[in-house]
Amino acid sequence: MSVACLALTATTAHAANKPVIAFTWDDLPAHAALPPGVTRAQIATDLLKASAAAKAPAFGFINGVHTQREPGSDVVLRLWREAGQPLGNHTWSHPNIIDLTPEQFTAEIAQNEPMLKDLMGDKDWRWLRYPFLSEGDTPEKRLAVRGWLAANHYRIASVTMSFGDYAFNDPYARCVAKGDEAAIADLEKRFLDGAAAVADRSRAMSKTLYGKDIPYVLLMHGGAFDARMAPRLFKLYQDKGFGFTTLDKAEKHPFYKTDVNPGLAPEPTTLEDALKAKGLPVSPFPVDLKALESICR
Repeated sequence: MSVACLALTATTAHAANKPVIAFTWDDLPAHAALPPGVTRAQIATDLLKASAAAKAPAFGFINGVHTQREPGSDVVLRLWREAGQPLGNHTWSHPNIIDLTPEQFTAEIAQNEPMLKDLMGDKDWRWLRYPFLSEGDTPEKRLAVRGWLAANHYRIASVTMSFGDYAFNDPYARCVAKGDEAAIADLEKRFLDGAAAVADRSRAMSKTLYGKDIPYVLLMHGGAFDARMAPRLFKLYQDKGFGFTTLDKAEKHPFYKTDVNPGLAPEPTTLEDALKAKGLPVSPFPVDLKALESICR
């Protein structure tokens, strides 16, 4: 084999072993407070621009109720589709399944469907992201909803990486309103440090379970601070050796099999729960989200 062929083989093997992340963006089209001077359309434009620059697919999950609460915010969903990025179901109004019957919860999913059909056309939109990542407070409720999802050809969008980005958006809006640049710089550092620490934690959990990386599904939110930080966040992951992939490709890994097919008997679908099921320790969550509540008050 020639030196060139050897080099190509080595490069291909390295690429195949590169850890990958599927970015998913919840609560479209209107997540959290808006800082003064920022629009929902600008947030979406900035997120999509950063995603395109990083060559990172951006799967969005919608709550249709936002288009009623914030008239005009539906432009975000049109921008998402014009950029060629997919949308899925996050329920109509983001309820916690714990507070509903299975029938009420599946009605929330169904209420979102006409909007998704209109936006996605013949593309696949039958993915559900559970609000609050909660599947219910009883095994019976969990199985009832999963049965409905299986009968209606849904897949569940799991989460195997999340650093609590949602908690940064409201403090950022307050800090912009106050003009507190030092506090904003502090938020930026906390955000990037948290993303890095959680990436390391997720990789460590995966390697404990599998001896290697699985494809990770990252939970993000379509907020103003997320949009501000997106270019730096993508670079952080790239600098840590990650590539980016689609939700569909990520969830082809066996870890996600009971979410890809909700009709199967459910198994743990977070890395933390998978470790607990094996009686293995779970390291503490490394981001102090509580501290963000008092910033710029």
